[in-house]
Amino acid sequence: KPAKRLSSESNSVEGATAGELSALEEAFRKFAVHGDTRATGKEMHGKNWSKLCKDCHVIDGKNVTTTDVDIVFSKIKGKSVRTINFEQFKEALQELSKKRFKGKSDEEALQEIYKLIEGKGPGLTGVTKTVASPTVSRLTDTSKFTGSHKERFDASGKGKGRAGREDLVDNSGYVSGYKHAGTYDHKVQGNK
Repeated sequence: KPAKRLSSESNSVEGATAGELSALEEAFRKFAVHGDTRATGKEMHGKNWSKLCKDCHVIDGKNVTTTDVDIVFSKIKGKSVRTINFEQFKEALQELSKKRFKGKSDEEALQEIYKLIEGKGPGLTGVTKTVASPTVSRLTDTSKFTGSHKERFDASGKGKGRAGREDLVDNSGYVSGYKHAGTYDHKVQGNK
């Protein structure tokens, strides 16, 4: 039994770092493709970089602010480029880790910042949740609608789409509201 415990401890820093990098890279990829259908996950835009820093609490409002995050991003990326790759991403984290974990050594600070990010994905912060309040339900209950709005929904409350919203033009040639529409041909044929 002691041998087993020893083997788990002998999992040196290199082993831990390798494991962390894959989790870190996974997080990098998730954030890199967030909100961009054409993204490959190999490069990250500034917008997604700041989202990662916010969602993973790299920005703490005291040591690291959104401005710090933007400055580091601009410094790391190339002059004519708008994205950073995974290597640059790690550089940027190294810069921020010194600010975020001031009392720690560079290596410890970097490990701490990796821990914040590993395995995380973009959270849906700021996404509006539907509220089931009596006011909202009263306003969205189509059976209580009156006037012209009533015409826009059928009995089940499903919208009629364009037909309920626009006055569709009747091109039959008859005046609207004429009760004997469509009887002309019948009369003419009847007289022959």
